Amino acid sequence: MCGIIGYIGEEEAAPILLDGLSKLEYRGYDSAGVAVYSKDQGLNVVKAKGRLEVLSRLVDGGKSVHGTVGLGHTRWATHGQPSDINSHPHVSHSGKIAVVHNGIIENYVKLKQFLISKGVAFVSETDTEVVAQMLEYYYEGDILASVAKVLARIEGSYAFGIICSDCPNQLIAARKDSPLILGFGKDCNFLASDVTAILKHTRDVCYLADGDIAVLKQDQVTIYNVDLEPIEKPHSHVDWEISAAEKGGYEHFMFKEIMEQPKAVRDTVSPRIRDGKVVLDSVNLTADYVQNLKRLYIVACGSSYHVGIVAKYTIERLVRLPVEVALASEFRYCNPLVDENTLVVVVSQSGETADTRDAMREAKRLGARTLAVVNVVGSTIAKEADDVIYTWAGPEIAVATTKAYSAQLAVMDLLTLYLGDLKGTLPAPEYDAILGGLQKLPEQIEEILSRKEDIQYYASLYFNNQSVFFIGRNLDYAIGLEGSLKLKEISYVHSEAYAAGELKHGTISLIENGTLVVALATYGTLFDKLMSNVVEVKTRGASVLALTTDSRRVQLEKETANIRPVDHIISIPDAHEILLPSLAVVPLQLFSYYVALLRGCDIDKPRNLAKSVTVE
Repeated sequence: MCGIIGYIGEEEAAPILLDGLSKLEYRGYDSAGVAVYSKDQGLNVVKAKGRLEVLSRLVDGGKSVHGTVGLGHTRWATHGQPSDINSHPHVSHSGKIAVVHNGIIENYVKLKQFLISKGVAFVSETDTEVVAQMLEYYYEGDILASVAKVLARIEGSYAFGIICSDCPNQLIAARKDSPLILGFGKDCNFLASDVTAILKHTRDVCYLADGDIAVLKQDQVTIYNVDLEPIEKPHSHVDWEISAAEKGGYEHFMFKEIMEQPKAVRDTVSPRIRDGKVVLDSVNLTADYVQNLKRLYIVACGSSYHVGIVAKYTIERLVRLPVEVALASEFRYCNPLVDENTLVVVVSQSGETADTRDAMREAKRLGARTLAVVNVVGSTIAKEADDVIYTWAGPEIAVATTKAYSAQLAVMDLLTLYLGDLKGTLPAPEYDAILGGLQKLPEQIEEILSRKEDIQYYASLYFNNQSVFFIGRNLDYAIGLEGSLKLKEISYVHSEAYAAGELKHGTISLIENGTLVVALATYGTLFDKLMSNVVEVKTRGASVLALTTDSRRVQLEKETANIRPVDHIISIPDAHEILLPSLAVVPLQLFSYYVALLRGCDIDKPRNLAKSVTVE
């Protein structure tokens, strides 16, 4: 997802914009630009393909671009390849109006053809330039009126920042289906796509809703609805520290966030356990409602989808309720069997994932109750869901999720216990055992992290492998999906996860001498079957790295003193079976991190990926 920041105040804008954009780099981008107005230079637009450092050099860290009002943008290409010309901000043909934009204008071709018929010449391949040219086409001295007319004609999603040289004492912000916030400072105001961009300057923010338009001046902010009627919006206070979005001495955000997982899980779990019971204050499900449920959907994308796969196994086992896990991008288009007796759980770290948000809206349209699992307070999904459970993981900066994933797993375990208790399917001893295990997870994760040098050693053995397979059964298969994704997204190693029983149905043909197979063998019930599959790949030349529990490791080492079906073993502390994924994922994250480090990859900003995908 692209990044936006806007500033209007008394200080030089360009250095503030560059600093804000640096806080948004984690979102992923391919170019950056700024537009700053001054009486001497007019509307000065500078933009460049590549990293933010390229732009910063062009403007001498902001010193060569003067003015106290401006916009900044980091772009992730959707329309038009990465280039200086396609970078934002985009400017109208007279140079009066500059626009930055997150989202997609779906009817831009039709609008572009209309403008071309009126003699307007375009210089870029982007949908955003259409907005800049449309604004000027309708402009008759009142930029706000022009914005309202353009918004009425465009279709799609957007977060806009707009500046006009005829009225440089103001910025305009507008939002639909793409996040945008306002920040209120002393003698200055901000707009941004993420609070991290402005946290250095203010903690007083406001979250714009779909259809909102805001006019920012140095000393005031006015928000309007689609009919340009002034409206009041509540302010929120951001209470997490700036240090939470900084590396704090670690080489990479990803490694820092891996190490923060004990705290993330503890903060997510501990407040929700009282007097030996799971208490979800923000969820209003009754026993009658749960008893009458016919089906539960878990809808998500990426790593959050993998959380759903894990949860399917645990909910069906402990709650005895049919669970279907759906990719959010497919859910709306598969005519889902959803009605008032369906609970749809949507999982999104950002709370702004476009496919997940739209899937949730479709579920609500069909009559389902929706429950959101998100990390960002005030996000669109959190506000629109019937119920919400926050994962209190704190800000996650690295593109590849780690602590947010672990917090989501913990929430889904809490939800499983909550539903099982309401439905009466969980015997008290098992309920208590799982609850006690949940409370022990943070210290067990700390124990795994203390063994990280062992995992680093195994990464040093295998970082040159060009193809890796993860195999497992049941919950081990589910966690293998995430382990495989982590490896491929940050190290660019081809990696796939398979249910081990499927090996003989085609996958085993890909195994050859030296192929790395990561065998996930924590699920005790199916341990022996999994080891049979390990023997199959080993006899075909694979090198096998096993992940199992401490007790199974002892057993495995004894049984294989003479004949070793595995080459190396990573182990995790013993725990209740449904909690093992929360432990098993940690060494897989570390393994991926160390492989990427040894391969010299840009770990926090992997190529072509963005932290939050807010377009379909």
